[in-house]
Amino acid sequence: MNTATISIICSVISAIGGFSLSYFAFQRNRRKDNEETGRNNGVIASDIGYIKAGVDDLKRESKDTQRTVGELNERVTRVEESCKQAHHRIDEIRDKKGE
Repeated sequence: MNTATISIICSVISAIGGFSLSYFAFQRNRRKDNEETGRNNGVIASDIGYIKAGVDDLKRESKDTQRTVGELNERVTRVEESCKQAHHRIDEIRDKKGE
C-alpha cells in the first residue's frame, strides 16, 4: 500500500468518525431541548392552573358579595318603609296634640 491509499483510508475514516460524532451530539442536544421544552410546558401548565384557581376563588367571592349586597338592599328597603311609617305615626301624634 502506498501513502496515497493510506491517506485516503484515513480521510474516509476521519470523515465517518466526524459525521458520527456530530450526529450523536445532535441527538443529545435534541433530547435536552425536548426535556427543557417539557419542563417549561409543565411550569406554564402549573401556572395556568394556579391562575385558574385564583379566578375561581374571585368568582366565588364575587357571587357571595352580590348575594350580601342583595340582602342588604332588602334590609335597607324594609328599614326605609319602617321609618316612613314611624314618621306618619309621629305626624299623627303631633296632629292630635295640636288639636
